[in-house]
Amino acid sequence: MKSSVVSSKNLIRLQSAISRSFLQHSSKPISQTPFFIPIFPTNTINLYNQRYQNLQIQIRSNSSSIMSSSAFKPEQAGLPPALPLPSPLLTKFKIGICQLAVTPDKERNIQHARKAIEEAAQKGAQLVVLPEIWNSPYSNDSFPVYAEDIDAGHDASPSTAMLSEVSSRLKITVVGGSIPERCGDKLYNTCCVFGTDGNLKAKHRKIHLFDIDIPGKITFMESKTLTAGETPTIVDTDVGRIGVGICYDIRFQELAMIYASRGAHLLCYPGAFNMTTGPLHWELLQRARAVDNQLYVATCSPARDAGAGYVAWGHSTLVGPFGEVLATTEHDEDIIIAEIDYSILEQRRANLPLAKQRRGDLYQLVDIRRVGAH
Repeated sequence: MKSSVVSSKNLIRLQSAISRSFLQHSSKPISQTPFFIPIFPTNTINLYNQRYQNLQIQIRSNSSSIMSSSAFKPEQAGLPPALPLPSPLLTKFKIGICQLAVTPDKERNIQHARKAIEEAAQKGAQLVVLPEIWNSPYSNDSFPVYAEDIDAGHDASPSTAMLSEVSSRLKITVVGGSIPERCGDKLYNTCCVFGTDGNLKAKHRKIHLFDIDIPGKITFMESKTLTAGETPTIVDTDVGRIGVGICYDIRFQELAMIYASRGAHLLCYPGAFNMTTGPLHWELLQRARAVDNQLYVATCSPARDAGAGYVAWGHSTLVGPFGEVLATTEHDEDIIIAEIDYSILEQRRANLPLAKQRRGDLYQLVDIRRVGAH
């Protein structure tokens, strides 16, 4: 025999239904039909109500138990789980961000970049960042002409040879912006990272190609000449673990999240946003990537040249882990020198413990490369 639980509202509905049944089967007019209301004993009503209340308490208890056991599972929010921040050789240092004017003269661009790196180092920078496509005009026509065979090095790649020499001589880390790279019959938009010993520590090929069409504003298709890279790039240096992206890569939060899950302290994005998307999105995206992942973000743009075929927005910037703009410039040539303090990362993550609050029961970030390595 199953037991029933009757609430006060259900009891009233039951009484009304019984009354209607009597009225429907009565042969007398409604006005002459006695109105029948069934009477339930008080102790029966109390019993039903008590059982109903007990059931409601049990349901709330079970619901609370389910939530507490399944809701906050941060260890399952990433696959594999996120790595802790490593301990870098330097926890506090100066970064130099070199916003450079780019000309059609490749040799001039190389020597100009060298002088900017040297100036930043003289001002105390131990990490220097260059712009996207700093040795060449930014155009599909120019990419094949200015492209270099980075793997061959030396004479085949004078731009990276300069970066290697200057980083070794000045004992600094250089995130070398990006240049067009030739590899076999393919062209890439490639960023090279050099360590204090002058050795190439990492090479990032732009993963997300800049193919956009905003009628009446800007149309550009990198895919006409360039091939997309296939690998997220994160590198350990004397100035911390750095995740690298190039310009359009910054729009894809998944890439930044993967870098954060691999223990990055800093994300570097050499980029050349344009006069249409730059005013709206450039700073917004930098701050979003920083505050979402609670790390530093550094960007470096070419200086603006209103007479160029592609006009860069400029505004190279350093953003802190709370989304705060720590240093920035306008659109002319400039060198930003600013301080990075990695101890603030732990402080900000203690202020907002996002890693402990992620809902592994509801969503999951899958780092495919790390999963494959396991």
